Amino acid sequence: MAQTDGHMPPAQAAAGEARALIRIGLPLVGSHLAQVAIQTTDTVMLGWYHVEALAAASLAGPVFFVIFLLGSGFALAVMPMVASAAGTGDDRHVRRVTRMGLWLSILYGLVVTPLLFFGTELFTAMGQTPELSSDAGLYISILGLGMTPALMVMVMKSYFSALELTRAILVVTLASAGLNAILDYAMIFGNWGLPEMGLRGAGYASVIGQLFGVVLLAGYATIRTPQYELFKNFQRPDWEAFGQVFRLGWPIGGQLLAEVGLFAFSSVMMGWVGVVPLAAHGIALQIASITFMVHLGLSQAATVRGGRAWGQRDRATLRAAAVSGVMLSLAAAVAIILLFLGAPDLLIGLFVDPADPARPEILTLGAIFLAVAALFQFFDSAQVMGAGLLRGVHDTHVPMILAGVAYWAIGLPVAYWLGFPAGMGGVGIWLGLTVGLAVAAATMQYRFWTRYVWTPARAAVTPPPF
Repeated sequence: MAQTDGHMPPAQAAAGEARALIRIGLPLVGSHLAQVAIQTTDTVMLGWYHVEALAAASLAGPVFFVIFLLGSGFALAVMPMVASAAGTGDDRHVRRVTRMGLWLSILYGLVVTPLLFFGTELFTAMGQTPELSSDAGLYISILGLGMTPALMVMVMKSYFSALELTRAILVVTLASAGLNAILDYAMIFGNWGLPEMGLRGAGYASVIGQLFGVVLLAGYATIRTPQYELFKNFQRPDWEAFGQVFRLGWPIGGQLLAEVGLFAFSSVMMGWVGVVPLAAHGIALQIASITFMVHLGLSQAATVRGGRAWGQRDRATLRAAAVSGVMLSLAAAVAIILLFLGAPDLLIGLFVDPADPARPEILTLGAIFLAVAALFQFFDSAQVMGAGLLRGVHDTHVPMILAGVAYWAIGLPVAYWLGFPAGMGGVGIWLGLTVGLAVAAATMQYRFWTRYVWTPARAAVTPPPF
Protein backbone atom coordinates (compact mmCIF):
# COMPACT_ATOMS: atom_id res chain seq x y z
CA MET A 1 0.00 0.00 0.00
CA ALA A 2 1.36 3.38 -0.94
CA GLN A 3 2.41 5.70 1.82
CA THR A 4 0.30 8.82 1.56
CA ASP A 5 1.64 10.87 4.46
CA GLY A 6 3.18 13.97 2.91
CA HIS A 7 3.19 12.51 -0.62
CA MET A 8 -0.42 12.77 -1.78
CA PRO A 9 -3.10 15.47 -1.43
CA PRO A 10 -5.82 14.47 1.08
CA ALA A 11 -8.59 14.56 -1.54
CA GLN A 12 -6.62 12.31 -3.90
CA ALA A 13 -5.76 9.94 -1.04
CA ALA A 14 -9.41 9.73 0.01
CA ALA A 15 -10.46 8.99 -3.58
CA GLY A 16 -7.90 6.20 -3.82
CA GLU A 17 -9.07 4.71 -0.56
CA ALA A 18 -12.69 4.95 -1.69
CA ARG A 19 -11.85 2.89 -4.77
CA ALA A 20 -10.04 0.34 -2.61
CA LEU A 21 -12.96 0.13 -0.18
CA ILE A 22 -15.40 -0.47 -3.04
CA ARG A 23 -13.12 -3.10 -4.58
CA ILE A 24 -12.81 -4.96 -1.27
CA GLY A 25 -16.25 -4.21 0.10
CA LEU A 26 -18.56 -5.09 -2.80
CA PRO A 27 -17.61 -8.81 -2.83
CA LEU A 28 -18.02 -8.84 0.96
CA VAL A 29 -21.49 -7.30 0.64
CA GLY A 30 -22.33 -9.94 -1.95
CA SER A 31 -21.07 -12.75 0.27
CA HIS A 32 -23.13 -11.48 3.21
CA LEU A 33 -26.23 -11.34 1.03
CA ALA A 34 -25.49 -14.87 -0.19
CA GLN A 35 -25.30 -15.96 3.45
CA VAL A 36 -28.71 -14.37 4.03
CA ALA A 37 -29.95 -16.32 0.99
CA ILE A 38 -28.84 -19.56 2.67
CA GLN A 39 -30.90 -18.76 5.75
CA THR A 40 -33.85 -17.67 3.61
CA THR A 41 -33.71 -20.92 1.63
CA ASP A 42 -33.86 -22.96 4.84
CA THR A 43 -36.84 -20.93 6.05
CA VAL A 44 -38.77 -21.17 2.79
CA MET A 45 -38.23 -24.90 2.29
CA LEU A 46 -39.05 -25.77 5.89
CA GLY A 47 -42.17 -23.62 5.55
CA TRP A 48 -43.14 -25.61 2.47
CA TYR A 49 -42.45 -28.85 4.32
CA HIS A 50 -44.34 -28.35 7.58
CA VAL A 51 -45.20 -25.42 9.84
CA GLU A 52 -44.05 -27.34 12.94
CA ALA A 53 -40.62 -27.85 11.37
CA LEU A 54 -40.42 -24.15 10.57
CA ALA A 55 -41.39 -23.24 14.13
CA ALA A 56 -38.70 -25.51 15.56
CA ALA A 57 -36.06 -24.03 13.26
CA SER A 58 -37.22 -20.50 14.11
CA LEU A 59 -36.77 -21.29 17.81
CA ALA A 60 -33.43 -23.10 17.59
CA GLY A 61 -31.79 -21.02 14.87
CA PRO A 62 -31.44 -17.75 16.83
CA VAL A 63 -30.07 -19.59 19.88
CA PHE A 64 -27.44 -21.26 17.73
CA PHE A 65 -26.63 -17.93 16.08
CA VAL A 66 -26.07 -16.18 19.41
CA ILE A 67 -23.65 -18.90 20.53
CA PHE A 68 -21.93 -18.74 17.15
CA LEU A 69 -21.57 -14.95 17.33
CA LEU A 70 -19.91 -15.15 20.73
CA GLY A 71 -17.23 -17.44 19.29
CA SER A 72 -16.84 -15.53 16.02
CA GLY A 73 -14.88 -12.77 17.74
CA PHE A 74 -11.68 -14.83 17.40
CA ALA A 75 -12.26 -15.15 13.65
CA LEU A 76 -12.95 -11.43 13.25
CA ALA A 77 -9.82 -10.58 15.26
CA VAL A 78 -7.76 -12.29 12.57
CA MET A 79 -8.80 -9.67 10.00
CA PRO A 80 -7.06 -6.56 11.42
CA MET A 81 -4.10 -8.57 12.69
CA VAL A 82 -3.41 -10.15 9.30
CA ALA A 83 -3.99 -6.80 7.57
CA SER A 84 -1.42 -5.10 9.81
CA ALA A 85 1.09 -7.94 9.37
CA ALA A 86 0.61 -8.02 5.60
CA GLY A 87 1.04 -4.24 5.48
CA THR A 88 4.52 -4.59 6.97
CA GLY A 89 5.45 -7.68 4.94
CA ASP A 90 5.56 -9.95 8.00
CA ASP A 91 4.53 -13.22 6.33
CA ARG A 92 5.34 -15.25 9.42
CA HIS A 93 2.96 -13.26 11.62
CA VAL A 94 0.20 -13.63 9.02
CA ARG A 95 0.55 -17.39 9.38
CA ARG A 96 0.84 -17.28 13.17
CA VAL A 97 -2.30 -15.28 13.91
CA THR A 98 -4.41 -17.09 11.30
CA ARG A 99 -3.36 -20.48 12.62
CA MET A 100 -4.11 -19.50 16.20
CA GLY A 101 -7.42 -18.02 15.11
CA LEU A 102 -8.26 -21.45 13.73
CA TRP A 103 -7.06 -23.06 16.97
CA LEU A 104 -9.26 -20.82 19.11
CA SER A 105 -12.26 -21.39 16.87
CA ILE A 106 -11.77 -25.16 17.02
CA LEU A 107 -11.38 -25.09 20.81
CA TYR A 108 -14.51 -22.94 21.22
CA GLY A 109 -16.44 -25.31 18.97
CA LEU A 110 -15.29 -28.35 20.95
CA VAL A 111 -16.45 -26.71 24.19
CA VAL A 112 -19.91 -25.53 23.11
CA THR A 113 -20.93 -28.35 20.75
CA PRO A 114 -21.60 -30.89 23.54
CA LEU A 115 -23.79 -28.31 25.32
CA LEU A 116 -26.06 -28.12 22.28
CA PHE A 117 -27.00 -31.78 22.73
CA PHE A 118 -29.07 -30.61 25.72
CA GLY A 119 -31.21 -28.32 23.59
CA THR A 120 -34.44 -30.13 24.42
CA GLU A 121 -33.94 -29.49 28.12
CA LEU A 122 -33.06 -25.85 27.41
CA PHE A 123 -36.19 -25.17 25.37
CA THR A 124 -38.35 -27.01 27.90
CA ALA A 125 -36.95 -24.79 30.64
CA MET A 126 -37.85 -21.78 28.44
CA GLY A 127 -41.49 -22.84 28.67
CA GLN A 128 -41.91 -24.31 25.20
CA THR A 129 -44.23 -27.27 24.55
CA PRO A 130 -42.72 -30.76 24.78
CA GLU A 131 -43.17 -31.39 21.05
CA LEU A 132 -41.60 -28.09 20.00
CA SER A 133 -38.78 -28.49 22.53
CA SER A 134 -38.00 -31.96 21.21
CA ASP A 135 -37.92 -30.84 17.57
CA ALA A 136 -35.91 -27.69 18.30
CA GLY A 137 -33.52 -29.68 20.49
CA LEU A 138 -32.94 -32.20 17.71
CA TYR A 139 -32.33 -29.43 15.19
CA ILE A 140 -29.86 -27.47 17.31
CA SER A 141 -27.94 -30.64 18.18
CA ILE A 142 -27.42 -31.28 14.46
CA LEU A 143 -26.49 -27.64 13.81
CA GLY A 144 -23.97 -27.97 16.63
CA LEU A 145 -21.99 -30.45 14.53
CA GLY A 146 -21.35 -27.58 12.15
CA MET A 147 -20.26 -25.07 14.80
CA THR A 148 -16.53 -25.74 14.46
CA PRO A 149 -16.42 -25.75 10.64
CA ALA A 150 -18.64 -22.63 10.57
CA LEU A 151 -16.18 -20.78 12.78
CA MET A 152 -13.26 -22.03 10.70
CA VAL A 153 -14.97 -20.63 7.61
CA MET A 154 -15.19 -17.29 9.42
CA VAL A 155 -11.44 -17.36 10.12
CA MET A 156 -10.63 -18.11 6.50
CA LYS A 157 -12.94 -15.33 5.33
CA SER A 158 -11.14 -12.90 7.64
CA TYR A 159 -7.80 -14.12 6.30
CA PHE A 160 -8.80 -13.55 2.67
CA SER A 161 -10.45 -10.22 3.49
CA ALA A 162 -7.28 -8.96 5.16
CA LEU A 163 -5.28 -9.93 2.06
CA GLU A 164 -7.87 -8.11 -0.08
CA LEU A 165 -8.83 -11.36 -1.86
CA THR A 166 -12.53 -10.92 -1.25
CA ARG A 167 -13.74 -12.30 -4.58
CA ALA A 168 -12.77 -15.76 -3.36
CA ILE A 169 -15.10 -15.28 -0.39
CA LEU A 170 -17.96 -14.32 -2.68
CA VAL A 171 -17.42 -17.30 -5.00
CA VAL A 172 -17.24 -19.80 -2.14
CA THR A 173 -20.30 -18.34 -0.38
CA LEU A 174 -22.32 -18.46 -3.61
CA ALA A 175 -21.21 -22.06 -4.16
CA SER A 176 -22.21 -22.93 -0.59
CA ALA A 177 -25.59 -21.26 -1.09
CA GLY A 178 -26.20 -23.31 -4.22
CA LEU A 179 -25.16 -26.54 -2.52
CA ASN A 180 -27.36 -25.76 0.48
CA ALA A 181 -30.40 -25.22 -1.74
CA ILE A 182 -29.80 -28.53 -3.56
CA LEU A 183 -29.27 -30.45 -0.32
CA ASP A 184 -32.32 -28.85 1.31
CA TYR A 185 -34.49 -29.90 -1.61
CA ALA A 186 -33.10 -33.42 -1.59
CA MET A 187 -32.85 -34.11 2.15
CA ILE A 188 -35.88 -32.25 3.55
CA PHE A 189 -38.38 -33.67 1.06
CA GLY A 190 -36.66 -36.97 0.22
CA ASN A 191 -36.02 -36.24 -3.46
CA TRP A 192 -33.58 -37.99 -5.83
CA GLY A 193 -33.71 -41.26 -3.93
CA LEU A 194 -32.72 -39.83 -0.54
CA PRO A 195 -34.87 -40.53 2.54
CA GLU A 196 -37.28 -37.80 3.64
CA MET A 197 -35.62 -36.25 6.69
CA GLY A 198 -37.57 -33.01 7.17
CA LEU A 199 -36.03 -30.87 9.89
CA ARG A 200 -33.07 -33.22 10.27
CA GLY A 201 -32.35 -32.85 6.56
CA ALA A 202 -32.14 -29.08 6.86
CA GLY A 203 -29.68 -29.44 9.73
CA TYR A 204 -27.47 -31.93 7.91
CA ALA A 205 -27.52 -29.74 4.79
CA SER A 206 -26.17 -26.84 6.85
CA VAL A 207 -23.37 -28.97 8.33
CA ILE A 208 -22.34 -30.31 4.93
CA GLY A 209 -22.36 -26.79 3.53
CA GLN A 210 -20.01 -25.57 6.27
CA LEU A 211 -17.61 -28.48 5.70
CA PHE A 212 -17.72 -27.75 1.97
CA GLY A 213 -16.79 -24.13 2.65
CA VAL A 214 -13.83 -25.06 4.85
CA VAL A 215 -12.40 -27.43 2.24
CA LEU A 216 -12.78 -24.90 -0.58
CA LEU A 217 -11.26 -22.00 1.35
CA ALA A 218 -8.39 -24.06 2.76
CA GLY A 219 -7.59 -25.44 -0.69
CA TYR A 220 -7.70 -21.99 -2.26
CA ALA A 221 -5.44 -20.61 0.48
CA THR A 222 -2.88 -23.32 -0.24
CA ILE A 223 -2.93 -22.62 -3.98
CA ARG A 224 -3.38 -18.84 -4.01
CA THR A 225 -1.20 -17.81 -1.06
CA PRO A 226 1.61 -20.42 -0.83
CA GLN A 227 4.04 -17.83 0.54
CA TYR A 228 2.31 -17.89 3.92
CA GLU A 229 2.49 -21.70 4.32
CA LEU A 230 -0.73 -21.39 6.28
CA PHE A 231 -1.04 -25.01 7.36
CA LYS A 232 2.66 -25.73 7.89
CA ASN A 233 3.17 -27.30 11.33
CA PHE A 234 -0.47 -26.57 12.10
CA GLN A 235 -0.36 -28.84 15.15
CA ARG A 236 2.27 -26.72 16.91
CA PRO A 237 0.97 -24.24 19.49
CA ASP A 238 2.07 -20.62 19.31
CA TRP A 239 1.08 -19.29 22.71
CA GLU A 240 2.17 -15.71 22.05
CA ALA A 241 -0.03 -15.41 18.95
CA PHE A 242 -2.74 -17.43 20.71
CA GLY A 243 -2.86 -14.84 23.48
CA GLN A 244 -2.88 -11.94 21.02
CA VAL A 245 -5.84 -13.31 19.07
CA PHE A 246 -7.68 -14.22 22.27
CA ARG A 247 -7.25 -10.76 23.83
CA LEU A 248 -8.38 -8.99 20.67
CA GLY A 249 -11.13 -11.46 19.83
CA TRP A 250 -13.25 -12.10 22.89
CA PRO A 251 -14.36 -8.44 23.24
CA ILE A 252 -15.49 -8.49 19.58
CA GLY A 253 -17.72 -11.45 20.40
CA GLY A 254 -19.05 -9.61 23.44
CA GLN A 255 -19.79 -6.50 21.39
CA LEU A 256 -21.68 -8.50 18.76
CA LEU A 257 -23.62 -10.27 21.48
CA ALA A 258 -24.68 -6.95 23.02
CA GLU A 259 -25.99 -5.63 19.71
CA VAL A 260 -27.76 -8.79 18.55
CA GLY A 261 -29.15 -9.32 22.04
CA LEU A 262 -30.84 -5.91 21.98
CA PHE A 263 -32.62 -6.63 18.72
CA ALA A 264 -33.58 -10.11 19.90
CA PHE A 265 -35.10 -8.73 23.09
CA SER A 266 -36.93 -6.09 21.08
CA SER A 267 -38.85 -8.96 19.49
CA VAL A 268 -39.76 -10.23 22.95
CA MET A 269 -41.11 -6.79 23.91
CA MET A 270 -42.97 -6.53 20.61
CA GLY A 271 -44.66 -9.81 21.44
CA TRP A 272 -46.08 -8.08 24.54
CA VAL A 273 -47.67 -5.52 22.23
CA GLY A 274 -49.50 -8.07 20.09
CA VAL A 275 -49.27 -10.75 17.41
CA VAL A 276 -49.79 -8.46 14.40
CA PRO A 277 -47.24 -5.85 15.62
CA LEU A 278 -44.79 -8.71 16.19
CA ALA A 279 -45.32 -9.95 12.63
CA ALA A 280 -44.82 -6.45 11.20
CA HIS A 281 -41.77 -5.99 13.42
CA GLY A 282 -40.23 -9.26 12.25
CA ILE A 283 -40.68 -8.35 8.60
CA ALA A 284 -39.30 -4.82 9.00
CA LEU A 285 -36.37 -6.15 11.01
CA GLN A 286 -35.62 -8.75 8.33
CA ILE A 287 -35.58 -6.04 5.63
CA ALA A 288 -33.35 -3.82 7.77
CA SER A 289 -31.02 -6.78 8.39
CA ILE A 290 -30.64 -7.37 4.66
CA THR A 291 -29.76 -3.75 3.93
CA PHE A 292 -27.40 -3.75 6.93
CA MET A 293 -25.16 -6.13 4.97
CA VAL A 294 -24.11 -3.18 2.80
CA HIS A 295 -22.84 -1.28 5.85
CA LEU A 296 -21.22 -4.44 7.25
CA GLY A 297 -19.27 -5.15 4.06
CA LEU A 298 -18.00 -1.57 3.86
CA SER A 299 -17.09 -1.67 7.55
CA GLN A 300 -15.01 -4.82 7.10
CA ALA A 301 -13.27 -3.25 4.11
CA ALA A 302 -12.44 -0.26 6.34
CA THR A 303 -11.05 -2.66 8.96
CA VAL A 304 -8.71 -4.09 6.34
CA ARG A 305 -7.52 -0.76 4.93
CA GLY A 306 -7.26 0.78 8.37
CA GLY A 307 -5.41 -2.26 9.68
CA ARG A 308 -2.84 -2.03 6.90
CA ALA A 309 -2.29 1.66 7.53
CA TRP A 310 -2.02 0.97 11.27
CA GLY A 311 0.63 -1.68 10.69
CA GLN A 312 2.59 0.69 8.44
CA ARG A 313 2.21 3.59 10.91
CA ASP A 314 0.69 5.62 8.09
CA ARG A 315 -1.65 8.08 9.75
CA ALA A 316 -2.61 9.87 6.53
CA THR A 317 -3.82 6.66 4.90
CA LEU A 318 -5.70 5.72 8.05
CA ARG A 319 -7.44 9.09 7.96
CA ALA A 320 -8.19 8.75 4.24
CA ALA A 321 -9.60 5.25 4.71
CA ALA A 322 -11.78 6.47 7.58
CA VAL A 323 -13.13 9.48 5.69
CA SER A 324 -13.85 7.35 2.62
CA GLY A 325 -15.50 4.60 4.67
CA VAL A 326 -17.77 7.01 6.52
CA MET A 327 -18.79 8.83 3.33
CA LEU A 328 -19.50 5.62 1.40
CA SER A 329 -21.55 4.20 4.25
CA LEU A 330 -23.52 7.44 4.56
CA ALA A 331 -24.19 7.41 0.82
CA ALA A 332 -25.50 3.85 1.14
CA ALA A 333 -27.65 4.96 4.08
CA VAL A 334 -29.23 7.72 1.97
CA ALA A 335 -30.09 5.24 -0.79
CA ILE A 336 -31.61 2.83 1.73
CA ILE A 337 -33.62 5.64 3.36
CA LEU A 338 -35.10 6.58 -0.01
CA LEU A 339 -36.01 2.94 -0.58
CA PHE A 340 -37.65 2.53 2.84
CA LEU A 341 -39.64 5.75 2.54
CA GLY A 342 -40.48 5.38 -1.14
CA ALA A 343 -41.67 1.78 -1.35
CA PRO A 344 -42.64 0.48 2.11
CA ASP A 345 -45.78 -1.35 0.95
CA LEU A 346 -43.86 -3.12 -1.80
CA LEU A 347 -41.13 -4.24 0.60
CA ILE A 348 -43.46 -5.37 3.40
CA GLY A 349 -45.90 -6.94 0.95
CA LEU A 350 -43.26 -9.38 -0.29
CA PHE A 351 -43.46 -11.15 3.07
CA VAL A 352 -47.26 -11.27 3.51
CA ASP A 353 -49.79 -13.55 1.81
CA PRO A 354 -52.18 -11.38 -0.28
CA ALA A 355 -55.08 -13.40 1.12
CA ASP A 356 -54.08 -12.88 4.76
CA PRO A 357 -56.85 -10.90 6.53
CA ALA A 358 -54.23 -9.17 8.69
CA ARG A 359 -52.32 -7.92 5.62
CA PRO A 360 -53.65 -4.30 5.69
CA GLU A 361 -52.70 -3.86 9.36
CA ILE A 362 -49.31 -5.48 8.86
CA LEU A 363 -48.60 -3.21 5.88
CA THR A 364 -49.56 -0.12 7.88
CA LEU A 365 -47.47 -1.01 10.92
CA GLY A 366 -44.58 -2.27 8.80
CA ALA A 367 -44.46 1.03 6.89
CA ILE A 368 -44.26 2.91 10.20
CA PHE A 369 -41.46 0.66 11.45
CA LEU A 370 -39.56 1.09 8.17
CA ALA A 371 -39.89 4.86 8.54
CA VAL A 372 -38.17 4.60 11.92
CA ALA A 373 -35.64 2.19 10.40
CA ALA A 374 -34.94 4.90 7.81
CA LEU A 375 -34.21 7.26 10.68
CA PHE A 376 -31.69 4.94 12.31
CA GLN A 377 -29.88 4.14 9.03
CA PHE A 378 -27.47 7.02 9.66
CA PHE A 379 -26.76 5.81 13.18
CA ASP A 380 -26.52 2.14 12.17
CA SER A 381 -24.05 2.91 9.39
CA ALA A 382 -22.00 5.14 11.70
CA GLN A 383 -21.83 2.63 14.56
CA VAL A 384 -20.78 -0.36 12.43
CA MET A 385 -18.23 1.78 10.58
CA GLY A 386 -16.90 3.09 13.91
CA ALA A 387 -16.58 -0.47 15.23
CA GLY A 388 -14.82 -1.56 12.04
CA LEU A 389 -12.32 1.30 12.14
CA LEU A 390 -11.56 0.64 15.81
CA ARG A 391 -10.92 -3.04 15.05
CA GLY A 392 -8.52 -1.94 12.34
CA VAL A 393 -6.39 -0.23 14.98
CA HIS A 394 -6.74 -3.26 17.31
CA ASP A 395 -9.04 -1.46 19.75
CA THR A 396 -11.80 -3.84 20.93
CA HIS A 397 -12.09 -3.79 24.73
CA VAL A 398 -13.49 -0.28 25.18
CA PRO A 399 -15.85 -0.61 22.17
CA MET A 400 -17.34 -3.70 23.83
CA ILE A 401 -18.09 -1.62 26.94
CA LEU A 402 -19.47 1.23 24.85
CA ALA A 403 -21.77 -1.19 23.03
CA GLY A 404 -22.99 -2.73 26.28
CA VAL A 405 -23.82 0.68 27.75
CA ALA A 406 -25.40 2.03 24.55
CA TYR A 407 -27.60 -0.97 23.87
CA TRP A 408 -28.46 -2.36 27.30
CA ALA A 409 -28.08 0.54 29.74
CA ILE A 410 -29.63 3.16 27.42
CA GLY A 411 -31.33 1.69 24.35
CA LEU A 412 -33.28 -1.10 26.05
CA PRO A 413 -34.67 1.01 28.96
CA VAL A 414 -35.66 3.79 26.53
CA ALA A 415 -37.37 1.25 24.25
CA TYR A 416 -39.29 -0.20 27.19
CA TRP A 417 -40.28 3.21 28.58
CA LEU A 418 -41.42 4.59 25.23
CA GLY A 419 -43.18 1.37 24.32
CA PHE A 420 -45.16 0.82 27.53
CA PRO A 421 -45.24 3.57 30.22
CA ALA A 422 -45.29 6.26 27.51
CA GLY A 423 -47.88 4.26 25.59
CA MET A 424 -46.21 4.43 22.16
CA GLY A 425 -46.29 0.66 21.61
CA GLY A 426 -44.21 -0.76 18.76
CA VAL A 427 -43.12 2.65 17.50
CA GLY A 428 -41.69 3.44 20.92
CA ILE A 429 -39.70 0.21 20.90
CA TRP A 430 -38.20 1.08 17.52
CA LEU A 431 -37.37 4.59 18.68
CA GLY A 432 -35.57 3.05 21.64
CA LEU A 433 -33.49 0.93 19.25
CA THR A 434 -32.65 4.14 17.40
CA VAL A 435 -31.47 5.80 20.61
CA GLY A 436 -29.21 2.84 21.40
CA LEU A 437 -27.70 2.89 17.92
CA ALA A 438 -27.20 6.67 18.09
CA VAL A 439 -25.30 6.44 21.37
CA ALA A 440 -23.13 3.59 20.05
CA ALA A 441 -22.42 5.52 16.84
CA ALA A 442 -21.51 8.74 18.65
CA THR A 443 -19.22 7.10 21.22
CA MET A 444 -17.39 4.81 18.80
CA GLN A 445 -16.85 7.49 16.19
CA TYR A 446 -15.70 9.93 18.87
CA ARG A 447 -13.21 7.40 20.26
CA PHE A 448 -11.74 6.62 16.86
CA TRP A 449 -11.32 10.18 15.61
CA THR A 450 -10.10 11.74 18.85
CA ARG A 451 -7.80 8.89 19.83
CA TYR A 452 -6.30 7.79 16.52
CA VAL A 453 -6.64 10.66 14.03
CA TRP A 454 -6.99 14.09 15.61
CA THR A 455 -4.61 13.69 18.57
CA PRO A 456 -1.48 11.81 17.42
CA ALA A 457 0.20 11.83 20.82
CA ARG A 458 -2.57 9.78 22.42
CA ALA A 459 -2.53 7.19 19.64
CA ALA A 460 0.82 5.89 20.84
CA VAL A 461 -0.82 4.13 23.79
CA THR A 462 -2.01 1.31 21.52
CA PRO A 463 0.60 -0.74 19.64
CA PRO A 464 1.90 -0.50 17.04
CA PRO A 465 2.43 3.25 17.61
CA PHE A 466 2.73 5.69 14.76
